[in-house]
Formats: sequence, C-alpha cells, structure tokens
Amino acid sequence: MLCGIDEAGRGPLAGPLVVAGVILKKEIKELNDSKVLSEKKREALFEPIKEHSYYHIVFISAKTIDKEGLSLCLKNAILEIMKKLKPFAREFLMDGNTSFGIEALDHLIKADALIKEVSAASILAKVSRDRYMCKIAPYYKNYNFEKHKGYGTKAHVEKIKEFGRSDEHRFTFKLKALGESK
Repeated sequence: MLCGIDEAGRGPLAGPLVVAGVILKKEIKELNDSKVLSEKKREALFEPIKEHSYYHIVFISAKTIDKEGLSLCLKNAILEIMKKLKPFAREFLMDGNTSFGIEALDHLIKADALIKEVSAASILAKVSRDRYMCKIAPYYKNYNFEKHKGYGTKAHVEKIKEFGRSDEHRFTFKLKALGESK
C-alpha cells in the first residue's frame, strides 16, 4: 500500500507547519490537491479521509521552525510519519521535488493533484492547519488569523507593522515590507 505525504504551512508568516501521511483503505471520491478545493469541500472530505485511512498528522510550531529550520522540520515530520505508518505501507510518496535525503521516500511534483493518497494527505494537512489558526485567532485578535490563516497577505503584513510579531509568528521569515533583508 502507498502512503501519500504532503504538507500545509511551508510559507506562512505565522502558525505551524503541518505534515500528514495517508494510506487509503477505501476509495474516496473527489479527492484533489487541497489548494484547488474550496474550504467547504476540504471540510466535507476531512472526516471520510480519517475514517477510511491509516493516517498520521504532525504539527511543527513556528518556534521549532525558527530554531531548526524548515527543511529539517519537514524531514523530521516525514520520518515520524514513516515510522508510525510503516506497518501499513510498502511505499512512501511525498509531494514536491525532494525526498530530503530519506532513502525510502519517493517524491513527485504535483503528486497532490495526481495521486489520491497524496491528495488526501494534502487535505488533512490543510484542514488541520486552518482549524488550528481559527482556534488560536481569539487569543491573537490583533492579527485576524481566522481570515488569512497566517499567510503573508497585505492585511496580515499591515497587522505585523502595527503590532509586531506574536509568539505564533516565524521570526526567521524576513519581510521586505518591514525593511528586513534576507
């Protein structure tokens, strides 16, 4: 059986990186890359995916990303997923252009749109991350996380200019709009 792996939250200015691995036990209709599905459709698919798969979801905090770097965080999350789901999988496939030096991991660009297991992982990761950002939004009212989910929208950058970064922000992600250099 194939374990599809994908992430959500690689590029946002705030919030966690979320990586999911999915092995489908039953076919689920209408799977696709989470980025092309509406929020309503992703939410509708979330529980059926969980119900009809072996899965594991890993959250990596902004603080950990700042401390260890994005690539190492991704690699460690993938290794955790592989360890947890190894009893059920013969193959592991990650969406993207790298296997992060992990020998038993294959990778494929656009796998989240082409391979149903990776599509399912994409949906679990995206919905889990979005729900997290909405859950913490009341504690960070100045930032409107429920609207932009931590991504670098113009409105979010304006909030950072006004209030600075919160402890949910990634301090190592430099913003030209704030005069920070890379």
